[in-house]
Amino acid sequence: MQTESTQSRKGQISIHTDNILPIIKKWLYSDHDIFIRELVSNAYDAINKRNTISRRENQTLTVTPKIQITCNEEAKTLTISDNGLGMDADEIEKYINQIAFSGAEEFLKKYEDKEDKQIIGHFGLGFYSAFMVANLVEINTLSFKEGAKAVKWRCEGSTDFEISESERSDVGTDIILHLNEDSLAYLKEDEVTRLVTKYANFLPVEIAVGETVVNNQNPLWVKAPSEVTDEEYKAFYKTLFPTQFSDPLFWIHLNVDYPFNLKGILYFPKLLHELDANKGQIQMYCQQVFVSDSAKEVVPEFLNLLQGAIDCPELPLNVSRSFLQQDPYVQKISKHIVKKVADRLNELFRQNRSEFETYWEDIHPFIKYGMIQHHEFYDKVKDIVMFSSSNGGSTTIPEYLSRNEEKLQKKVLYCSNKDTQSAYVKMCQDQGLEVIYLKSSIDSHFVQFLESKDSDTKYVSVDAAVMDHLLDTEAESSEVVDPETNKSERDALGDYFKEMLKKDKMTVKVESLKSQDLAAVLVQDEYMKRMQDMSVFMKSGNAGLPFGDETLVLNSSHPLIKALQSMAGDADKSEIRGEICQHVYDLARMAHQPLSGMPLTVLDVLRFDRRG
Repeated sequence: MQTESTQSRKGQISIHTDNILPIIKKWLYSDHDIFIRELVSNAYDAINKRNTISRRENQTLTVTPKIQITCNEEAKTLTISDNGLGMDADEIEKYINQIAFSGAEEFLKKYEDKEDKQIIGHFGLGFYSAFMVANLVEINTLSFKEGAKAVKWRCEGSTDFEISESERSDVGTDIILHLNEDSLAYLKEDEVTRLVTKYANFLPVEIAVGETVVNNQNPLWVKAPSEVTDEEYKAFYKTLFPTQFSDPLFWIHLNVDYPFNLKGILYFPKLLHELDANKGQIQMYCQQVFVSDSAKEVVPEFLNLLQGAIDCPELPLNVSRSFLQQDPYVQKISKHIVKKVADRLNELFRQNRSEFETYWEDIHPFIKYGMIQHHEFYDKVKDIVMFSSSNGGSTTIPEYLSRNEEKLQKKVLYCSNKDTQSAYVKMCQDQGLEVIYLKSSIDSHFVQFLESKDSDTKYVSVDAAVMDHLLDTEAESSEVVDPETNKSERDALGDYFKEMLKKDKMTVKVESLKSQDLAAVLVQDEYMKRMQDMSVFMKSGNAGLPFGDETLVLNSSHPLIKALQSMAGDADKSEIRGEICQHVYDLARMAHQPLSGMPLTVLDVLRFDRRG
């Protein structure tokens, strides 16, 4: 059976308006307490508009601008009142009954050629957030316009509303929320005060809850940096973060008017542990109204260590986070913040290096992470990165290379564990070789990153540097005779060690080392060494243990190795000789483990000898 063909036609999708407001009520904002921000912001906008018009028309205001919040537990109402410009019936119809019409946008267009554009007005459907906590919302308002009549508006959360005349005599607006049963906590003044100080603490108008003005009104970022003292910066830090017990290390004051508008203060907190670098918090504001306690879309990830506040009046707040990250305006802000942080670090390094060094323990993880993440940040701070030096104090890499150019050319010797590599460090020090210390879990990865950025400079672990820098090539090799083999003396001794230790895969080399302190050292390839350090970083539990096949370097100049030579060919000393091999190997292993103990000396050998 053939069906009738569908005719082409055009039409409009039908929208059932009865369903719109319940959806808005449920999904407008994820946090219901955001209604305080929206309604207080609207109240401030109304006050600000009235002030703007009064200035433009040379009028004198006879009232002090103020927002009053009143809790009535008996009536179960929460009222937000302002003495701003108010509304008449036509404006109620235009701005309230037509959902999503932005009154702030129209107002800005009217005054777009004027310098005062500080109208918040783009938080979207802010007024309707009231229905998330209220079953009934009333508006009682009187416009500032001459001859205007006061108006009342009522709505119970449907698309039906009632509008009537009011007996109100003073200009301004009351928003009266009849709270639902799930929202009665907002009838407590302490809770409302908490929300006001969270969302509107820095609005430049008095906000009273009951009889008490509860907001700060004066964010420090609106001042010029030259006008602010160190004590004021520290006090404001405690205002932003009341639970912080220690003062910040230092701070950056952002104050940009062109080519974009950005203000704020970023603090470098004192860290108790390296992992605290993940506990930063940068609060975001839009024209002094709190928006979010996360600025991840505006501030690069590596700056999450920082604490503080940034105010971005032109930030597009009504778009997705992924869109924000791609927004050209946001990218300009992010780039500027990175530049300001880098400039501040360089300024501290140049002007007061000793103070900068005291900060370094707290800030170095974030700087290194930032260099890895952000190439522009790397370029700006690469010459001020500091490492502890075996010479004492701290050094930058350019300084290290300059001091050690003759001995090491373009090599940097590093120690990734002071406890397990102290013997190697001492060998280097005895030969006048400087070593830098890697103290952070990120450092093993960081030196690889530095090599990738400057391929001419190589980073070499102190234990991997033995064969390159600690061999005594001019010393005469001792004759080591093993009558049981026809191999060369050195190979014979190496084979003997492997046999005694039962380590067939171990490589044994007999060399004369410049240091007389160690009978033998275990040497790792630089790549394997970094794999070992990375395993420690990944918490594999293999800290201090060599990876892969071992290479044991016997120091032919050491008395213990010479003692083995003196026993060669003496069958009665074979047992003692085997024990010495084990002790030599154990001493070499101890250089890779955080153990302490008395080294085996020639006296120990003599005791073995007497026992034999």
